[in-house]
Parts: sequence; structure tokens; C-alpha cells
Amino acid sequence: MSVSPARTLAADLINAVLLDKRSLSQSIAACRQAPPPLPEARTLAAAQSLAYGVLRHAGRLRFFLDTLSGRPLDPPALLGPMLLGLFELDSESSPAYAAVNETVALVASRFPRARGFANAILRNFQRHRAEFEEQATEDPRAHWNFPVWWQKRLQTAYPDVWQDILSQLNGHPPMTLRVNQRLTTTADYAALLNQHGMTCRQTGEAALTLDQPVPVGELPQFTEGWVSVQDLGAQRAADLLACEEGMTVLDACAAPGGKTAHLLERHAVHLTALDNDAERLRQVTQTLTRLHLHATVLCADVGQPQKWWHGESFDRILLDAPCTASGVVRRHPDGKWLKRPEDMQHLAKEQARLLEALWPLLKSGGTMLYATCSLFPAENSEQIAAFLARHPDARVEPGLLPDSIAFPTGQQLLPGPDTDGFFYARLLKT
Repeated sequence: MSVSPARTLAADLINAVLLDKRSLSQSIAACRQAPPPLPEARTLAAAQSLAYGVLRHAGRLRFFLDTLSGRPLDPPALLGPMLLGLFELDSESSPAYAAVNETVALVASRFPRARGFANAILRNFQRHRAEFEEQATEDPRAHWNFPVWWQKRLQTAYPDVWQDILSQLNGHPPMTLRVNQRLTTTADYAALLNQHGMTCRQTGEAALTLDQPVPVGELPQFTEGWVSVQDLGAQRAADLLACEEGMTVLDACAAPGGKTAHLLERHAVHLTALDNDAERLRQVTQTLTRLHLHATVLCADVGQPQKWWHGESFDRILLDAPCTASGVVRRHPDGKWLKRPEDMQHLAKEQARLLEALWPLLKSGGTMLYATCSLFPAENSEQIAAFLARHPDARVEPGLLPDSIAFPTGQQLLPGPDTDGFFYARLLKT
């Protein structure tokens, strides 16, 4: 049997995450930049979809595989093909005979001696599936599809809703659009979507959430800059920063540019977009060009202002700080298997470094908005509490975020049907 290129590529992507500890986005980008022949767009899209499915359920699937095999895989690269086959059997996304035959064919094409092993594992799973499923409910990692340390931290932080949070993070994210109010209105663009057979509902002033996700290229007038894709929670940043016309604004850690563009769509401000990743900064420039917007774009380390700052204080600063991205893991399911408990300590130090570096750049009476896409208090409320203790000239301003958890140090949005998880703290320089 011939092996599907999409299945082969999906198995490689899964191994890149679980064995090589590379992010899915990095691996996919490498596929697009590899020497010819490059995979076809539809092959890459199909492989990406399969890899996302496996990574969302990797706790459960690895439990099945470990139970069935009873020993470490030899070679370890069998992991990707075997998890892919178990995923298709477990999710019933393919006919059972096809899932078994194609997985065995893929294994045989790469590891001929493991053909019988692969066939035995998958057949055994079919025969005793109900038993394995019952056993999986007793194993926390298999049941919740999250590392146990992750579960414990959420349970400590949100004892009443941690299970709901995990359920949301295991689902599929909504596709929410941000309508460029400089070029059209939210109502007019909703009508345009309906004309193209795309139903939606308005979820924010400039936000429309599609009933069914579509490829970005199919959005009407996307190339002309009428609309962007941005989660509703991320769109709250422009509201909370509360810019006014003519202000000087710094968007620190700006890439890939969604919040930068939203601020410029909302207000005529003098905005500097800063990031230390030149490749991702190109996305900022491309986004601004598509949306017919302008900003000063700089590649530099935010934490070393002496190398890029020219002495003019800012009225507003947005610090979208690096974090574990625990609030957006349903968009990046590889994240829950790549992050380690100690990563939070390193990230918290970096967040504190950036806060200290940027605070002197803010005008008296100005506002800094500290933002993360994290759910962990160490990166959020605890980080801001420590900052306030160090800076008597800072105080937290109350925000107006519906459906958020209010802390004395900020507001936490939990992942839900319409939004990912975000933390925001408005810091006023008194």
C-alpha cells in the first residue's frame, strides 16, 4: 500500500514536538522553507490538522501506546506513526481498516522490522478498546490530556473551575475577526460575509466570530485590509490601553503585530513597534502594509532601552510579555507538552526584567498595560504584586473586562467559547 504524504509528514511533525522538543509552528515553517520539492499546500494543511489532533489528545494516546507496548519503543521514531494510528482509531476519523493498514504501511516503509509490532498494537487496541478507555479515566494525564504538573497548578489557582478550564483548552478555538474600522463597519462586513455564505455573530465592537472557521485567504477583502484574524481576548488590549489621538505609544514585544495594528486602527497615534525577533518582526511590517497603517518598527531587546530609546517618554506602553502561553494552548496544543515547570521561573524573571526596563520610559500620569496570554498567577497577579511592592509610584487602575476574574493586581480572562485566556493589568504612573 502506498503511504499518504500527509500521514508521513504528520508523523514527522508529531515526532518533532514530542521527541525533538521543537514547536509545531517552527516545524511547519521549516517545511515551507525546505529545499524542493516542497509539500503541496493541501498536503501540509492535512498533515497539520492530523498533528493538531494527535497533540490535543497525546496524553490519552500515549497511555494507550504505553499500556499496549509495555516497553520503550525501538526505535523511538515509531512514536509519531503509532500515535497517529491510535488517534484515528480512537477518534474514528477514518475507517478502522484504513487507519490500521495505512499506519502499518507507513511503519513498514521506514522501519520494516517493526511492521508486525505496529499491526499487533493496533489490532489489540481494536479488540480491547473499551477496557483501555476505562483504564484511561483513572490516569490524570490520559483523562485530561495535560501534564499532571499543569493540572495541579490550575487546580490550586482556580479550585472551582479548573476542570472547565482544561475542557475548554482541549477544544477547538473560535475564529474571531477584527474589522478594520478605518475601511468599513462591523455591520457592513458581517453583511459581506453573509453574501459569501459565511455566517457569524458580533462578539465585540469590531469583532465577528465565525460559526465555522475558514482559510484566511477566503475572507472577502482580506488582502485589501478590511479584516484581520484576532482572538476576542487579544482585542481587549486596545480598549484597556485607552489611547487618545496624538499620543506617543510603545508596543513592546509587538510581533506578530495584531495588537499594534488594532491600536492604529483605533487611534491616530505615534506608535513604535518593538521586538527582538527579526523574522517575526517582518510579519508586523507585512500586516501594517496590508492594513494601510504606519508605525516605527524596531528590532531590539526591550530590556535594553539604552540601545534603542532616544529619550522621549511614552504616554502609553503595551507590554505583551513573553509567557507560557497557557491561555492559548488550544491554538497551540504542542505547548502543553513542550513547557516544563521550571520554564515559568525563567519567564517570570524575564517579565520582571522587562517591567523594570520600561517603567522609566513612561510619562508621569501615563499608563502601562501589562498583558500575558497565561493562566498562571506566577506570571500574572503575583508578578504585578511584586512590581507594585518595588514601585510606590505605580498603582493598578480598575479595568472593565466582562466575564473576567478581578484581582487587586489585574483581571484574568479564562478561556471560554468566545475568548482565549488572557491577563491584563493597567498600571498608572502616579
